[in-house]
Amino acid sequence: MRDPRHILTLGIALAGLLAGLSACGTVGGSSPGASSDKEARYMKPSDPMARPVQVAWTSARASYCGFIFSPEQLRSNYLAAEAATGISASQMKKIEEAYDYTRQSTHDTIKGNLNYCNKERTAAIRQDLNRYLAGDYTPAARLAQ
Repeated sequence: MRDPRHILTLGIALAGLLAGLSACGTVGGSSPGASSDKEARYMKPSDPMARPVQVAWTSARASYCGFIFSPEQLRSNYLAAEAATGISASQMKKIEEAYDYTRQSTHDTIKGNLNYCNKERTAAIRQDLNRYLAGDYTPAARLAQ
């Protein structure tokens, strides 16, 4: 018969391992995209989800702050650019999910914040939005306070 302390130790170690592995997903663990300004802005450019998260984050913020553009067209153009790189269907699905999740969660986070669209923030949004509308989806979004 095994010593119960060894079984308990093994159980604790296994639980820790599983918790660590579940946190390895891009951005917030199990969420497919970013749910805060900080998560979206500080993604490493090497993260494969950096582009969809930052483009969607900027789109949501620009919409909220009253920029005149078509969020649907930006999404369509961005996804077409990703698809043109020849990525797999499964990776494309992850990109779409990250984009949609980030756009919605960003909108939900900032809605009702009457002070969100300050001068510095709208300048940063404008710069990123203009790059994205021109087809440059390089992950380098700016976070202005």
